[in-house]
Amino acid sequence: MAFARSKFSRSSSTAPSSSLAAKIPLWTLRFLQFVFAITVIGLYAQDLQKAHKEGKYSDSKWGYATAVGTIGAVSALLLSWPALAIILFTALFGLFGNMYIHEDAEGDGGIKRMKRAVWIDLINMLLWLVTAVYGMVRFFFFRGGRSLHTGRATV
Repeated sequence: MAFARSKFSRSSSTAPSSSLAAKIPLWTLRFLQFVFAITVIGLYAQDLQKAHKEGKYSDSKWGYATAVGTIGAVSALLLSWPALAIILFTALFGLFGNMYIHEDAEGDGGIKRMKRAVWIDLINMLLWLVTAVYGMVRFFFFRGGRSLHTGRATV
């Protein structure tokens, strides 16, 4: 009888964090974050690889972009750090947006690629923002219930 559920204990059907309907949007967002972070790595690492192959100096901005993409991909897999990812991708968008948004490509494939990369950075930042807002809504609006062990405390 010690393990019987009391009228105060949380049931799995009422806890929104355990329902499938609550997990599908989160996993969809995390999958998109991972895909776009890998895209960022691919877009910026091309220039790093080209500079390395030619024995030229590789700009630290591209190293930063690749590091942010890596942090974003790892964060998407570990389900952590949305605030850090928002800050990093916002800075990345500002850095490369300032350099490439108003640039005229004039048929240059590298400039076109970098202009697209800037918008991918913005999409990444917005995905992380949506994830953070979704997490806050789940925390503040769906955290009601009773403690698991005694059922006396409101959680």
